[in-house]
Amino acid sequence: MELGLYTFGDLGTGPDAAPVGQRLRDILERVRLAEQVGLDYAGIGEHHRPDYAISAPSTVIAAALAQTERIHVGSAVTVLSTEDPVRVYQQFATMDQYSGGRVELLAGRGSFIESFPLFGANLEDYDELFAEKLDLLLALDAGNPVTWSGRFRPPLQQAQILPRPTAKAGLGEHLRIAVATGGSPASSVRTGRLGLPVNYAIIGGEPRRFAPLVDLYRQAHAEAGHPEERRSVAVSVHGFLADDDREALDFYYPYYLRTATTIAHERGFAIPNRISYEAQASGHGAFFVGSAPSVAERVLTLHRSLGHDRQIFQMDLSGVPQAQSLRAVELLGEVKQIVDAELGRPGRRE
Repeated sequence: MELGLYTFGDLGTGPDAAPVGQRLRDILERVRLAEQVGLDYAGIGEHHRPDYAISAPSTVIAAALAQTERIHVGSAVTVLSTEDPVRVYQQFATMDQYSGGRVELLAGRGSFIESFPLFGANLEDYDELFAEKLDLLLALDAGNPVTWSGRFRPPLQQAQILPRPTAKAGLGEHLRIAVATGGSPASSVRTGRLGLPVNYAIIGGEPRRFAPLVDLYRQAHAEAGHPEERRSVAVSVHGFLADDDREALDFYYPYYLRTATTIAHERGFAIPNRISYEAQASGHGAFFVGSAPSVAERVLTLHRSLGHDRQIFQMDLSGVPQAQSLRAVELLGEVKQIVDAELGRPGRRE
């Protein structure tokens, strides 16, 4: 199984707050370390809010790819609904070329909606925008020339989209494109029918409840006749690692609480507390917080339910200081070693 991390560049508040430039340098340092300790993937997210450092993820992904040699780096996610797929494709194809095929594009709607008014998109077109732009993105990936028309963008007639991605074994001259979902059955089926990898964002509840959705995805993928080797399930979770379980739980709680309280106020949710936090950080909960052996066992337990191919961790909520973030990355590398020893280390999926 592949393991990795993802970030939105949380800036933090109070004494832990970091300037944007420093946080971006911190993220690049974490990605370099992730490669050194054997992790497989680093995801760079996108938000257009004052509490996050990354609004232009392609720029940060490009910098991370330029400073690494092996690890795959990609979006987490590209908010495709408010992007121009042609420009996105050119950006990722360019990064794909100079990185030797290590970039990945995770297309999704995003967990916030601030990009819609910012880029002049109508929230009433929420579903239609994503479906149409994903259709265009896949048409671009199919190869030149491209002829396409839709509602939300001027049509293309015999267009040449350049550059093309680098050729990859088992994939050809195509980008690595996946679809992110929060757990919609319809999204699972659609992604399977399209023959794309799927990424489930699991930020609460019991991750094993996603098993029926994973089954729907795999069934749709098989029924559409896509090769089994192209089928891939990833999960994105919140987590944090320290040298022992209690240290991890105690340290991470105030950072989690800040982010969770902000979102609760914005969306009218109940404000969480230490009891709900520890419940989610134990057993079959959605937070993977603890020592390397404990987190590894929980990853393996989830794998027995989902059979997933990749799990990535957001470990820097509310601007966790860099020293602790780097230690968490090191320990996630230890988790990788334990998981590999149990499951075997497969070759990278194409």
